[in-house]
Amino acid sequence: MTILVTGATGSVGRLLVDELVTAGAPVRALTNNPAKAALPSGVEVSKGYLGRPETLPAALEGIETVYLAPLPRFVDDFVTCARQAGVRRVVVLSGEPAEYEAQGDPANWHYYKVERAIEDGGFEFVHLRPGQFMNNTLDWADSIRAEGVVRAPYPQAVQTPIDLADIAAVARVVLLDESYTGRKLTMSGPEAITQPEEVAAISAAIGREVKFEELTREEALAVWTPQMGAVSAEWLLDGFRMMSEYLMSPEPTVLEVTGRPALPYREWAVRNADAFR
Repeated sequence: MTILVTGATGSVGRLLVDELVTAGAPVRALTNNPAKAALPSGVEVSKGYLGRPETLPAALEGIETVYLAPLPRFVDDFVTCARQAGVRRVVVLSGEPAEYEAQGDPANWHYYKVERAIEDGGFEFVHLRPGQFMNNTLDWADSIRAEGVVRAPYPQAVQTPIDLADIAAVARVVLLDESYTGRKLTMSGPEAITQPEEVAAISAAIGREVKFEELTREEALAVWTPQMGAVSAEWLLDGFRMMSEYLMSPEPTVLEVTGRPALPYREWAVRNADAFR
């Protein structure tokens, strides 16, 4: 049966399309811009977007299994359309904070809102819960190229960042293997690492010194609030604070599910060195 990949030109979705095609699985890709998507030959393209629910009935026609990109605002619309279309199984790209969110105010649910809606909708499910993406550190590229410096708060915060390709590889396995149904898979890279250690890996990859300069919480708020808004900036800073107080440990999920180890950050830095030069 054809698998619908929503967010098919997004950070994980595009990689997942390639994974499924390589595995020989029939794929329908939901994308707003089919011409720009440059999807592999043989992929069925459905023009649309989760944020435009009127495009979902056509995308879901004849579909039993869906990879669902996270868009909490419109998840209830998706559930309605998917139930009407007869969708049976949904693999959700969620996030590591989902379990923590579940203990708090529903008004603050993000990842857990999507998980809860899918479960309440009666679908068979798998929830993928990756932590921080390695690609997030591409935000440092401008300051590294211009000044050879990274400025960030909480240098003692320990993270376990994961490569997008590893998330896509796990998603491919659980989409095709129904024995994972009902599981909530917390995912990470293979190592616990701090931001200064990430900066050192980038420095080694590009062959020149990159310095790390610590920002206070107030300094970080002043930088991030104009970029993302005060609420998001506070949320992000609270996440770094928690990672400095409760040190994270790597999860073995990528190896257990795919049979190969997750990509270490130093190798990711080498593969992406041109972005920082």
